[in-house]
Amino acid sequence: MDFGLKDKAALVLGASKGLGRAVAQELVAEGARVAICSRNPATIAQTAREIGATPLVCDLDIPGAATQLVKDATAVIGAPDIVVVNTGGPPTAPFDQITIAQWRAAFDSLFMSAVEIVNAVLPPMRSNGWGRILFVTSIAAKEPINRFALSNSLRAGIHGLINTLSKEEAANGITVNALLPGYTMTERLADAKLDLEQVSKTIPARRIGRPDEFAALAAFLASTRASYITGQAVACDGGALWSI
Repeated sequence: MDFGLKDKAALVLGASKGLGRAVAQELVAEGARVAICSRNPATIAQTAREIGATPLVCDLDIPGAATQLVKDATAVIGAPDIVVVNTGGPPTAPFDQITIAQWRAAFDSLFMSAVEIVNAVLPPMRSNGWGRILFVTSIAAKEPINRFALSNSLRAGIHGLINTLSKEEAANGITVNALLPGYTMTERLADAKLDLEQVSKTIPARRIGRPDEFAALAAFLASTRASYITGQAVACDGGALWSI
């Protein structure tokens, strides 16, 4: 299937490893011009060499950094037609162990950075009459997970933003969707020290997902074929979600 992504300009955040890297690699394979970013210059440069993308360095925790990132990406690949907003999850802790300062920091890092990115990419997408905005969130946005108070709350708010944007921008040829990864074999999952055999037993597919499976979903939603799909929260979780 031709996804129609040849020569499209794509910006993928948090792409030095894990799901962001897998999505960027898939978009490169589909013929897109891809810029990737993370805050570590050496890591993002190495990933870019390995997958054939353009590296950019950006710390989204810094106010104004997201706007500058879009400017930097535009200078090297052109105005982004596709943006994949992939930010790291906030620290895990129960509500009574989270300080007000941590709430504010997580809000700025997870929510406001996404708002700033969207604010920067919408004008050229509107002018072109075409755009794809994908947010990598989590199944926690639909079914809260114990000790994930920050992520449960803020990612649900991101879904509200996605739904609102999708209604406002659909007539401009811009789709806005969320991708919800379940348990997927990434460095972060490995670092969590979970008993993956036991976790697999809780998943209907009876296994942990692969990053390339998630990336395939992202590439489809970024494609010309997915032009009538917007405002959706699509899980790639092996059937782990129970909600309708």
